[in-house]
Amino acid sequence: MHEIMSALLPARLLSRAFFLATCLSTAGFTQAQQTAVTVYNDNLALVREVRTFSLKKGESEVRYRDVAAQIDPTSVFFASLTAPEKVTILEQNYEYDLVNSAKILHKYIDRSITLQLAGETSYSGKLLSAVGGDVILQTDDGLKVISRKSVENLSFPSLPEGFVTRPTLVWKLDCSQPGSHATEIGYLTTGINWHAEYIGVSNHDDSRLELSAWVSIENNSGAAYHDAKLKLVAGDVHRARLEVRRKVFQPQVMEMATRPDAMQEKAFFEYHLYTLQRPATLANSQIKQISLFSPAHVALRKKYLFRGDTGTGKVRVSLAFENSKKDDLGLPLPQGKIRLYKRDDDKSLVFIGEDFVKHTPKDEEVRVSAGNAFDIVGERRQTERRSIGKSSWEESWEIKLRNHKEEAIQVVIEEGLNTGWEILRNSHDYNRKDAQTIEFPVSVAKDAETVVTYTVRYSR
Repeated sequence: MHEIMSALLPARLLSRAFFLATCLSTAGFTQAQQTAVTVYNDNLALVREVRTFSLKKGESEVRYRDVAAQIDPTSVFFASLTAPEKVTILEQNYEYDLVNSAKILHKYIDRSITLQLAGETSYSGKLLSAVGGDVILQTDDGLKVISRKSVENLSFPSLPEGFVTRPTLVWKLDCSQPGSHATEIGYLTTGINWHAEYIGVSNHDDSRLELSAWVSIENNSGAAYHDAKLKLVAGDVHRARLEVRRKVFQPQVMEMATRPDAMQEKAFFEYHLYTLQRPATLANSQIKQISLFSPAHVALRKKYLFRGDTGTGKVRVSLAFENSKKDDLGLPLPQGKIRLYKRDDDKSLVFIGEDFVKHTPKDEEVRVSAGNAFDIVGERRQTERRSIGKSSWEESWEIKLRNHKEEAIQVVIEEGLNTGWEILRNSHDYNRKDAQTIEFPVSVAKDAETVVTYTVRYSR
């Protein structure tokens, strides 16, 4: 079959010709009848396909070409669904030495080839070297050194053994029930990832938020998955890892699916599983976006936080809402970026900030940072410090908040403390957030200033 290689072929057509020759010489090549792809949000996917092969009695070989380039070959599984007890896997091989002209030339060292140059000039002889930019031939007329740039066509008697046109899985089987077998093939691959993207639009007084969500699936695995059953796993799946360098890919296509009820969610083990309710095709080098849920309208709370130890004087503003059914949500929210917008008087959207949402179960608060408040200023200074013996000392602090907004506000002042602390005096009530943090919730009137003071003693 490979004798078609004896004709002179342009170098750029070699791989196409080898692909045709290989397909014609391989028995049992079939297309997938069922494909399922389960994607994790850690650059990992499980691919499962059902294919039918005609198996001979005794030992035979099955080849599977449509495999991801970033497959983990140690994760592959293969089984007959028709008669599992009648098919035994003797050997499994992953072939990934892909054909190209440079590799073929290297395989043909000390063998005869033909080179055709521009015009009618051609040379035949034993290939001695193909290193660098030159090809060295031993011809009947002597030694010829030919520049690779001047070569228009290469001719080889056949394709050397061991080459494949695409990464290929090969199974050697022992079958005691010959005939048609539906088989299950599966493997793990990197190069596929998914993440959630949220869009929140605040109303005029920041009391309600219209929240919508998309999932983005990025496929750079080196394979396409046609009409696949698509599942997404949200959660932190533990994996045994080796430190490896990964290539950075630039996806080329973005496809969007707009059905609002496209994903169905359920609890699964200690994670959450989102299943697309229709087949989808994941093309290679593609980002596909699918709606996660219908837009929800949630009650919104604006919160201000001041941490004086940052030294910036900035007051952070956050937007918070409950992930509950009464607010049109109440479903597990996978982690992802949220972009916040607000409508201006002319109804146009204005971007007001972005943050990341963590994996959030139902009935938990979601709080996202929008940025720093322009019209609120904070100051923090130490007014006193004195030692009390060898292992104790006291510190006094003053925090000022000035509100230049057109309405009164509530601000939480967060203070980090050392170990062994005791508050001796304080101008405002505080809450103990944790072992080394206290919070002062204070009100600041319109165009006014609020001053908070406290004295703390540390003992070791």
